[in-house]
Amino acid sequence: MKKIKVLTALCLLLCLGIVGEAPKGYPEQTIRYFKAQQAVFALTTKALQLAVSKYDVKEEGTVEQAKQALKECRLAYKRISFFMEYFFVSEAYVFNTPAKYEVEEPYIEYEEPVGFQQIEALLFSHASKKELMQQADIVAETAAGLPALLYNFKATDAQVMESIQLELIRIQSLYITGYDAPSLQCGIPEAAAAMDALSNVVGIDSIRTAMTKAYAYLAAHPDYNSFDRLTFITDYTMPIQAMLAKQAATHTVRALNTTAIFGSRDPFKKETFTQGADITVDGMGDVLRNGDNSAPKIGYDTALGRRLFSEKKLSGNRQRSCATCHLPEKHFTDGMPQNASLTGGFLPRHTPSLLYSTYQYAQFWDGRAKSLEEQIDAVLHSPTEMGGTDDSIVARMKMPKAEIIRALAAYIRTLTPFNAPFDHYLAGDRSAMSAQQKHGFNIFMGKARCGSCHFAPLFNGLTPPLFNRTEFEILGVPLNSDLQHPVADTDRGRIAVFPLTFYEGAFKTPTVRNAAATAPYMHHGNFSTMQQVIDFYNQGGVSPVMHQTLSSDTLGLSKAEQQALISFLDALVD
Repeated sequence: MKKIKVLTALCLLLCLGIVGEAPKGYPEQTIRYFKAQQAVFALTTKALQLAVSKYDVKEEGTVEQAKQALKECRLAYKRISFFMEYFFVSEAYVFNTPAKYEVEEPYIEYEEPVGFQQIEALLFSHASKKELMQQADIVAETAAGLPALLYNFKATDAQVMESIQLELIRIQSLYITGYDAPSLQCGIPEAAAAMDALSNVVGIDSIRTAMTKAYAYLAAHPDYNSFDRLTFITDYTMPIQAMLAKQAATHTVRALNTTAIFGSRDPFKKETFTQGADITVDGMGDVLRNGDNSAPKIGYDTALGRRLFSEKKLSGNRQRSCATCHLPEKHFTDGMPQNASLTGGFLPRHTPSLLYSTYQYAQFWDGRAKSLEEQIDAVLHSPTEMGGTDDSIVARMKMPKAEIIRALAAYIRTLTPFNAPFDHYLAGDRSAMSAQQKHGFNIFMGKARCGSCHFAPLFNGLTPPLFNRTEFEILGVPLNSDLQHPVADTDRGRIAVFPLTFYEGAFKTPTVRNAAATAPYMHHGNFSTMQQVIDFYNQGGVSPVMHQTLSSDTLGLSKAEQQALISFLDALVD
C-alpha cells in the first residue's frame, strides 16, 4: 500500500505560519475545543485497534464489536471534522475519504483507499484481519499525532467562520445522506455530533440557539430511513446559513479554500448558484476568479450565442445545428437513445441535457473536455457530429471561430433556470411540492442513496461542500434493459481519456434535474423509463465489473417508495 505521509510539525510551522493573524476570538475557542475532542477521538481509534485485533470473520460477535467501535470512532471524528477538513486536509484524507482509488489528474497519480470508509467496506465484505489491522493502525497513528498540528498554528475569525459554513453544507448534503457510512447507516447521529460541535464554537447566541435546536431535532430522530431530511434542511439548516451569512466575518476572501459557490454559501438557496452561472474554468478545471474572489462575468454576447445555437451553417453539410441534438423544447436533449452520425449509423452515446452543464468541471460523458469552450470546439470539428472545419466556419459566419465558441459557451452558461417545484419549495412556497414528492425527496436523500452520488441541490456529481470536483462512477450498466439477461457494455468510458484501470467503464455523474422529462437514460440510452433505472439500482446493479463503485447491495425499496421517488423527480423539472 502506498504510504500515507503525516505532515511533520516542522512542515506545519513553515506552511501554516502564513495563514493569518494571531489567534483571537473564534480561533481561541475553537483550538480549546479541538484539543479536548481530539483526545477523545484518539482514544476511540485505540479502541478500534483493540476491537480489530480481536476480529474473527467466523465469529459474528467480534465482527459486530468492530463495527460498533468504528461507529464510535466516526462519531468522535465528526466532532472535529469541521476543523480537520478545513485546516488539515492531508490528515482528514487519512480519516474519511471514499473507499475507492482517488486519482489526481492530470498527473495520473492515485492513492489507495484508506480510513474509516475503507474499514467499513472491509468489515461488510468479510475481509481479512490483516487488511483491517493495517487500516486501524494507520488511523490510530495519525490520530495520535494530531496535537502536533497546533504547533505555531494561526487562524482568523473569518477562516473559522468559513469552516463552520462548509461543515453545515456537509451536514445537509453528505452526512444525512449516508454518503460516508452507507452500510453502517449512522449518518444522522454523525450529523448530530457535527452540529453539536459547531454549537460549541460559534460565538453568537442566536446562532448557537438555532444550532442547538437543529442538534435536538437530529438527536430525536436518529433512524436513517425515516429521518425527515426536507424538514431538517428547510426548517433548521437553511435559517442557520442565513444567520451566518449576516456576520461580518463571513464577508471576506477565502484564505484556504476555493469553491464554485458564490454569494450566500448556502447551497439550498437559489441565488447561490445562479450568481455562478457565468463561471469559466481554466485548462485544469479550476474556477477563474476576479481579484476580489468574486465570480467573473461572462463578458461575451449571450444573445449572439443563442442565435448561433440554431445556426446550421456551422455544420459541414449545413444541415445540423447545436439545437438538432439539444432541443430547447425537450430540455435541451433529443429524446433518442443515440442521435444519427453524419458518417452513417448512430453516435456511440446518448445526448445529455445542456441544462446546468456549466456546473460541471468535465464535459462529455467521459469528461474529456475541461470546459464548455473545449467541448464546443470538439463538437464543431467532429466528423460524426457537426463536421465543420475552421475555414468553412469562418468563411460562412464571417467572424473569428474563437468569438463563435465564446458566444455559444456564454449562452449555454445561462441555461440554469432553477425553476422547478423543488426550487419554489425551498424559496418558501410550501404548496409547490405534494406530500408524495416530499416523501420522495427523503427517499432520494436516504434509503435509495441517490443523494450520495447526485448531490443536492444541483443533483449532479459535483461533490459538496466546495462543489469543485466532478465525480465519475463505475456502475456496470448493461447495454440492454433486460436486467435478468444483461449484455455487458463495451464502452470503456473514461479510460480512453486517462489510461488507468480505475477508469475502466467510468462515466460522469449527470444531473437528474429534468430527468423525469428527458428519457431515455444512461450513457447509451438503454433504459427507456425511470422505472427501469430504479429497478437497476434497487437490485444493486447487475453482474459486478472491475472497480465498480456502485454497491451491489439491494436497496429494498417498496413499490410505494419507488413511486414517491419518481414523483420527486417530477418536482425537479423546470
